[in-house]
Amino acid sequence: MNYNKIVLSDDNTQFYFEGKPIFKRFAEALKFHTPGLAPVKDESGWYHIDTEGNNIYPERYLRAFGFYDNLASVTDASGNWFHIDINGQRIYSQNYAFCGNFQENKCVVRDFLGSYFHIDISGNRLYSENYKYVGDFKDNYACVRLSDGCFVHIDGNGKMLNGKKFLDLGVYHKGFATAKDEKGWFHIDKSGNPVYAERYLIVEPFYNGFALVTDFLGNKMIINEKGEKVLCI
Repeated sequence: MNYNKIVLSDDNTQFYFEGKPIFKRFAEALKFHTPGLAPVKDESGWYHIDTEGNNIYPERYLRAFGFYDNLASVTDASGNWFHIDINGQRIYSQNYAFCGNFQENKCVVRDFLGSYFHIDISGNRLYSENYKYVGDFKDNYACVRLSDGCFVHIDGNGKMLNGKKFLDLGVYHKGFATAKDEKGWFHIDKSGNPVYAERYLIVEPFYNGFALVTDFLGNKMIINEKGEKVLCI
């Protein structure tokens, strides 16, 4: 059965294939992800099933999430978070207070002291620094929050991309990232330099060369990658 054609009901309890219900109704479920596995919950707890509705391991969890890079985040009965592989095996012995989903073979975790950092697919730390918060990697860069409250970008080795600090940051998308300083939101290049002088209340990432922005009066407009206003909407 092609898992890409298996649809989850709006109430997240029933799977459908070609318009017909399959498997049993669950207390809760999440969508199928590569390689064709889905997290589900019944009276026994959370676990993962294959496209035939069979559980792939005997363990049950307090919470289970989808597979990303063939690894899934789960929470045991004691509230410990960790990752398992597609056979249901733990990939490392360390427990965390929170685990994200792997992106680009890297994952966000939070330890029991409240520090955030990234691990690789073997469970090893990517770098020695601890942060107040870290986001997912995209195109080999991630946003992290420093102890002083400022945000910077780091690369896959944990090194600062350009050393520029901001009040808030978004990930890089097609060469540009959203950033915020004392005057408002704008877009920056890989060097951390603003691509235009204006500041906005809200900015979205560039989509095929254009971005939706909102000024401080609530007006919405489209700008290009030079910051030129091309359309008011």
